[in-house]
Amino acid sequence: MIDFDLRRLRVLREVEERGTLAAVAAALGYSPSAVSQQLSVLEREVGARLLEKAGRGVRLTDAGRLLAQHARILLAAAEAAAADLASLSGEVRGTVRAGGLQSAARRLLVPAAARLMLEHPLVRVEVSELELEQTLPGLRLGAVDLVVGDEYDGQPRPRPAGLCFAPLHEEPLKLVLSPAHPLARGEGPVALASLREEVWVASAAGTGHHTMVVGTCRTLGGYEPDVRHRSNDAEIQLELVRTTGAVGLLPVLTLPAADAALAIRDVAEADVRRRLVAVTREGPTAPALRALLEAVTDQVRRVG
Repeated sequence: MIDFDLRRLRVLREVEERGTLAAVAAALGYSPSAVSQQLSVLEREVGARLLEKAGRGVRLTDAGRLLAQHARILLAAAEAAAADLASLSGEVRGTVRAGGLQSAARRLLVPAAARLMLEHPLVRVEVSELELEQTLPGLRLGAVDLVVGDEYDGQPRPRPAGLCFAPLHEEPLKLVLSPAHPLARGEGPVALASLREEVWVASAAGTGHHTMVVGTCRTLGGYEPDVRHRSNDAEIQLELVRTTGAVGLLPVLTLPAADAALAIRDVAEADVRRRLVAVTREGPTAPALRALLEAVTDQVRRVG
């Protein structure tokens, strides 16, 4: 009979998701040699080869894929057992790890973490600023417990198996211009079609925000925007609008309450919106995670 070590099974699952030992090492905080050593021990324990080279990375053998399937079940069972035991004790304690894009981290996760420090001092909350694309593998593998992500009109996110997506907040997107821009003189909506010749600012290519800006300009304006500036930091995007006269399209949650150096206008052609979603793993919810979700939901009501 094989005595499975859950830590080594988690390493195998990381390899299945990430494809390179370097990526697994970065995700787990190990060195690549330590990851390789753990996998070698696991191969000896099960008496089968689990990995084979694939270009610059590795892939699972048939035995590796079979064991990874069972590893998913065993790791989920261990997590469920821990959640059930925590619930049985009636005490809210433990570690909960949350990640989210910048606006969600700043406006929702940070205030929620501060509240938990007061209400549940035995809970350790770890908050990271991460895009949804970066965090889903870690969420599926148990490295993260809660992700607050976003999706835009006409661009639904994939819904990977094993994850739960719950709506948190919905808000409009606003055009952000320099007050000196001719179209910012009035208070009314501004047509995207009239911004064809402008320089745009957006998040990095490959993010949901960048895809939304390009797609919205194509669909509503009929042109390919000149996205000359890129930053995942909304404050940097706003500063580029202030100082260079670039144009942005940003959710309300990222905008200041009042700023004389910015002109914030509605989009004339359509009501373009963003939704924030809370993403967790399927299965029992540990009390610490439940408390954080409640705090995030309350904070959504405050900012909404």
